[in-house]
Amino acid sequence: MKLKKNVVLTGMMGVGKSTVGKSLANKLSFKFKDIDKIIEIKEGCAIDIIFKNKGENYFRSLEKRITLNELRKENTVISLGGGAFLNDSIRRAVKHSSISFWLDVKTNILINRLKKNKKRPLLYKKNLVETVKKIYLERKKTYSEADFKIKCESLKPELIVNKILDLYENSRD
Repeated sequence: MKLKKNVVLTGMMGVGKSTVGKSLANKLSFKFKDIDKIIEIKEGCAIDIIFKNKGENYFRSLEKRITLNELRKENTVISLGGGAFLNDSIRRAVKHSSISFWLDVKTNILINRLKKNKKRPLLYKKNLVETVKKIYLERKKTYSEADFKIKCESLKPELIVNKILDLYENSRD
């Protein structure tokens, strides 16, 4: 039996990678790995605390090591942290081992979702609207290197999952 490639979800914080990833993994009978959750468990604290106490460089180094390790595993749906795909090593490994999907949502929708969340370290003490737009503009070119882009604005998680399944099943041959 041919091994199935991993599925990697990338995109901005708050786009729904974890929600979609859990459901997708369930439908594929894959394991689900949320890189941010793995980091929080390993460090014993939330990502915002890691940023505050140890800095972004420490976090990015840990994120890279853990992500590259998870990408070596098989039959897994992996939800990347919002900034992980920007790392060249991670991006190369994703392209080599996985089929990747950029979950994309308009910034105004993201801003509404993120207003409620106080655990996003890159959004601290800053103008949320400006910050989200700036981060999106900085990252969208890199996100577009994913194998597929899913526009998620008007889609419920279940429809996003079905769309990914169709693309995934048709891309393996």
